[in-house]
Parts: sequence; C-alpha cells; structure tokens
Amino acid sequence: MEEKKENNLHRIASITRTTKETDISLTLNLDGSGQGEIDTGIGFFDHMLHGFARHGLFDLSIKGKGDLQIDTHHTIEDTGIVLGNAIGKAVGDKAGMVRYGSCILPMDEALILCSLDLCGRPYLVYDLHLTREKVGDLETEMVREFFYAVSYGAGMNLHIKQIHGSNNHHIIEGAFKAFAKALDEATRWDERITGVLSTKGSL
Repeated sequence: MEEKKENNLHRIASITRTTKETDISLTLNLDGSGQGEIDTGIGFFDHMLHGFARHGLFDLSIKGKGDLQIDTHHTIEDTGIVLGNAIGKAVGDKAGMVRYGSCILPMDEALILCSLDLCGRPYLVYDLHLTREKVGDLETEMVREFFYAVSYGAGMNLHIKQIHGSNNHHIIEGAFKAFAKALDEATRWDERITGVLSTKGSL
C-alpha cells in the first residue's frame, strides 16, 4: 500500500488553456479537503463547481475568462475540457486505484445517479430532463456540454441519470454532487489491487 502511495504522492494537476474565446487556469488536488477558489464569471456554474469540490473533497482552483458577451458556451465547455484533462493527469498511472465509482444522490425531490469508469475510453450517457432555458445565468443545455467535455478530457466513461426530480436547480446540483462522490470513490486506493485494475495490465 505504501509503495502505491509513493508512486502517486502528488495527485495534483495544474493546466492552462488559452484560445481566442477563453483563458482558463485550473489546479486540482484529488487528495484535498474540499476547498474551492472558483471564478468563471458564471455565478450558478461557480456554485456547482464549489459543490463538486466540497462534496468530492477535492481542492479546486479555477480562474476563467471567456466571451460571456456572446453566451456561456465557450467558457463552460472549455472549463470542462480543462477539468477533464486535470483529472486525467492527476490520477497518474492509476496503480492501486479503485477505477470505478458510483453514487445515487438525493436532493429534495431529485434523485440522481452517477456512475463512472476511469478506463481511458471516453463516453458519456446523459439523461437529465431539464425544463427551463436557464437556471440563474447558466443555460441548462450547457450541463450536458460540460459533462461531455469532462468525460472526453479525462478519458472517462461517465453515466449521469435522473431517477426523480422536477426542480431544475436540484437536478443540476444533484448531478454535480453525485459526480463528485463517484469520482472520489473511483480515485481511492485499495490495498488489494496490484498494479492497475485491468486484465490488460494498463489503462
């Protein structure tokens, strides 16, 4: 167990992505305590990312500037890409890591399932039923785009499903928190695992 931890002592990743549309700087510590310093210029999105950090017990710092005079699309999508890349970098060689994580999370009337596999093969199955165009300053169609970008940036098989729910705020927040809990589970070590958890010998 100590050897596995030695190989993955610093599960921290810092990534900057700059385009003509956005400038995103992000640092992720998978073994943090739930601290978040987040400013993307999109209030409700920042609130969701704070919840992700807190409930996953990740330390997350994000400073993002984007062309919000157009809409939120580029800022949210690029933040997802950078967060996904940071997850992929922070997990390192994945030796001793559980790899799979799942959570069914209740939030008032909403019940959200998130299940993921840090397998290196990106795929998103998204099944949230949002009925409003916006929650706060967040276009609700961007929730799917964010999780799509994260899954492909991280090389992650990601399933997010709404079991119950009618309040759009609760549904979205439940999805972010369930994702955090599932990722926290998937990135834990298990002393019974030798190398990576795969019959192929690599992920």
